Amino acid sequence: MKHARDALYMASNGIVQPIGPGTDEEWAIFESLVRDEYNRLHPDDTFEDLKRRARFSKEDQGLLRDWMAIAAHRAAAAV
Repeated sequence: MKHARDALYMASNGIVQPIGPGTDEEWAIFESLVRDEYNRLHPDDTFEDLKRRARFSKEDQGLLRDWMAIAAHRAAAAV
């Protein structure tokens, strides 16, 4: 299970929200749904780099949040 200190959060308008799912297993599933597409659309970047930058960049937090929303949508459609 993902520890609170390892989770990614985004603060918007004073509200702190987690980015993506709460467990390592869910992260792995969600990532597998979007990682290849992200890497294809951003040839000079990787999904791992995006996750690393999201720890300190609001822009990258928003981008990661958007990709995780796409993954959540795809996961829900697959069920």
